[in-house]
Amino acid sequence: MLKYSKIAGLAVLVFLFAMCNQKSKNEANEETILKGTMDITVDETIKPIVEDEVVVFEGTYYGAKITVKPKSEAELVNDLLNQKAKVVVMARDLTKEEKAKFDKSKINPRVTPFATDAIAFISKKGNNDTLIALKTVIDFMQGKSDSKIKGLVFDNPNSSTVRYMKELAKVKDIPAKGVFSFKTNDEVIKFVSENDGMIGVVGVNWLSQPSSGMADVVKNINVLSVKGLNDDKYYSPTQNDLAEKKYPLARDLFIINCQGYTGLGMGFASFISGDIGQRIVLKSSLLPVRTPGRKLKIRNEIIKDKE
Repeated sequence: MLKYSKIAGLAVLVFLFAMCNQKSKNEANEETILKGTMDITVDETIKPIVEDEVVVFEGTYYGAKITVKPKSEAELVNDLLNQKAKVVVMARDLTKEEKAKFDKSKINPRVTPFATDAIAFISKKGNNDTLIALKTVIDFMQGKSDSKIKGLVFDNPNSSTVRYMKELAKVKDIPAKGVFSFKTNDEVIKFVSENDGMIGVVGVNWLSQPSSGMADVVKNINVLSVKGLNDDKYYSPTQNDLAEKKYPLARDLFIINCQGYTGLGMGFASFISGDIGQRIVLKSSLLPVRTPGRKLKIRNEIIKDKE
């Protein structure tokens, strides 16, 4: 009898140990706002700024691991609506129709604006003309030829830059002649740097923060100043012209969280829109939603260095 009692006691201890071990394992894998793993699907035209934010976030919170998945805007939205992607970064807000689809699924997306980006027109460095009127580009998108433009070059036919320009030109489809597309912004920049008369259409973040392999290529292109449809002056995609709302091709960036629980998506959105995240935006040459504060130390007298 005593033998069976000892065996039963041992079995209970093993069971309790297994339960405690399983509990610890579950707690270790539990996702919080600052810990866990998450995929974030990003509009390819704004990938550099998101990668910068992720690097600092992971360097600050060691328990967090975020994988950036760049896609075209059309692919990104499709994944979001089909719930294949839970957290995305887009160069626009959700439309009324998209919000209505989430309402039917009883999902309440958390939308957080965090920066203002710009679409830039670029040309080969050797071209002396660094000015372009937006109307000229719109006319070209509408199928009207122009001696200043041999061709427009986009990153992807499903990208946010194509959608943006189509909306401006009020066309459903891009012209079959004179408009080219690749797969990435880097490919557009490289092609334009090697071909006269081509106008590239890219996210400005790819120019302000080129990868190590693209730094020399970016030096061989001009970022064109643009005259708006209702303006007589030309403006550049700089932080100053974006802040003063002068540059005509500005667009807001949003992180959209559809996780439906208090997870890493919420933590990253708070980080990217908070003080550190906004400083990263400021350093990237984009315009932060809110300008980070600066602390100034004021002294009553100047202290001279001792000789």
